Amino acid sequence: MLKGLGSPASPQAAANASVEGSSGPAACPPPSPSSLRSPESPASRRGGVRASVPQKLAEALSSQYGLNVFVAGLLLLLAWAVHAAGVGKSDLLCFLTALMLLQLLWMLWYVGRSSAHRRLFRLKDTHAGAGWLRGSITLFAVITVILGCLKVGYFIGFSECLPATEGVFPVTHAVHTLLQVYFLWGHAKDIIQSFKTLERFGVIHSVFTNLLLWASGVLNESKHQLNEHKERLITLGFGNITTVLDDHTPQCNCTPPTLCTAISHGIYYLYPFNIEYQILASTMLYVLWKNIGRKVDSHQHQKMRFKSDGVVVGAALGLTALAATIGVMVVYLIHIGRSKTKSESALIMFYLYAITLLMLMGAAGLAGVRIYRMDEKSLDESKNPARKLDSDLLVGTASGSWLISWGSILAILWAENHPSYTWYNLPYSILVILEKYIQNLFIIESIHREPEKLSEDIRTLRVVTVCNGNTVPLASSYLKSGGVAEDVAPRGRDTPPAANGNVHVREGCGKEDEKREESSWGESPSPARLPCFLQGNAKRKVLRNIAAFLFLCNISLWIPPAFGCRPEYDNGLEEIVFGFEPWIIVVNLAMPFSIFYRMHAAASLFEVYCKI
Repeated sequence: MLKGLGSPASPQAAANASVEGSSGPAACPPPSPSSLRSPESPASRRGGVRASVPQKLAEALSSQYGLNVFVAGLLLLLAWAVHAAGVGKSDLLCFLTALMLLQLLWMLWYVGRSSAHRRLFRLKDTHAGAGWLRGSITLFAVITVILGCLKVGYFIGFSECLPATEGVFPVTHAVHTLLQVYFLWGHAKDIIQSFKTLERFGVIHSVFTNLLLWASGVLNESKHQLNEHKERLITLGFGNITTVLDDHTPQCNCTPPTLCTAISHGIYYLYPFNIEYQILASTMLYVLWKNIGRKVDSHQHQKMRFKSDGVVVGAALGLTALAATIGVMVVYLIHIGRSKTKSESALIMFYLYAITLLMLMGAAGLAGVRIYRMDEKSLDESKNPARKLDSDLLVGTASGSWLISWGSILAILWAENHPSYTWYNLPYSILVILEKYIQNLFIIESIHREPEKLSEDIRTLRVVTVCNGNTVPLASSYLKSGGVAEDVAPRGRDTPPAANGNVHVREGCGKEDEKREESSWGESPSPARLPCFLQGNAKRKVLRNIAAFLFLCNISLWIPPAFGCRPEYDNGLEEIVFGFEPWIIVVNLAMPFSIFYRMHAAASLFEVYCKI
């Protein structure tokens, strides 16, 4: 009787049989421990369901609490923006300060409890809180603290007529920012398994507190941009539009006046960084909230490393686009509003620059998607809250610019009079829609692909023993120890030739299996579909150049709207077709999402670059 064809009487016998069978015909693998377990009983399944019910209830309760806090804050923001009777800025700042103080108490409690139990093993989500993300949020936080210092100086200059909340709020915000960055550096990867109900409320409170601070920054920055826009409208010939300024300047003198004016202008130039900080903090805290009580598998995320070799072309093109962006923005801000002729020339210059850049970005994105389509590989579909949030934010925030672009397209089609510069807006708006559509496809597919550990030219050697039609891969540790395929293959048998570094061993599985296996040897693997110049490391270099170019281009397109270069305001045609107030509402609602999209896309592309 051949060894290994019977059922051993014990696990030890099964192990011995598998070892002995390695020198003769392939032996059947021993049954796995999971197959020896008894099927899960209905009682244990019911117990698991009962255990998950409190977690679901806590998640629902905490999310509803957070939404109510957010809605109340939004209504206060709206009441202050429209000058509602009885609601002043002091009421809004008191509410935001109270939310920040409550979050500070929770973070101090969490950090203290974690320090007291620092010797205990804690689960970590290796996908969350990447080092580059924490570095970015630290940079934005430093600028946010500087912004708070400027606000304190502004309060001191106008202390005679400003309430005390104007000085308390920036101090509280600065302390809140410093402690929150420390908290995210140390605990963004935590998977909380104790005090889960309390922690859910604390984390979701922190998420919506940061979202309200983001909304407050967006509102302040938008009101400033709207005032500047109203002042420039007259120069374009739109005198029939109401130009009443929404002035919140204190009704007293500041000493010294020159310093106060410089501080006032500096505050609004720092708001874009504060806005990005608040939204990044809220997204990192949301991932922490989703990870509470989560069960993680043993798979560890491969650490990504930044490498700058082989991306000269992409980096050079991206830096050229960045330099061109800065030049175009400076000229635009100098010319816009000076005269009608200069304003129109500034708009035409911006549209030509943006059309060229968007066409290059769209072509690069299409090339990346095409390479992925030719190189078909299975995607990583494992549960990952951070990756899912990235994909949702890309599509969700892109809808802001799509809304503005479709409004511009309809305005051009419906308008009775078309100034010359408005025709450049039509291809620009179409390209904005297409470029974000293509870029989202490239980023989403990239972040769902497993990082390649080895070069395309280096295939993993797989040794397979076959018994009764079942294949069992040999342990990778055996390959690393120097084992070769010939030692495992049965002697006197013909083994198929190696194809692309993969070695298979066949053992009497029947004619049908042999025929199927022979046909598989004749098929070319998916990487062979790539052109010759994209084989091996060349494909990786091309994709990294594409990611580097798109990263710098998204940074370039984030700069103009964040610092006041907004043709959606200055074009004027949409305001005639839709009306001044409706179009301004659309732009003010959609523009923050459009600006955040560029920064979030740049962050995702940096992750893609490190992953390739």
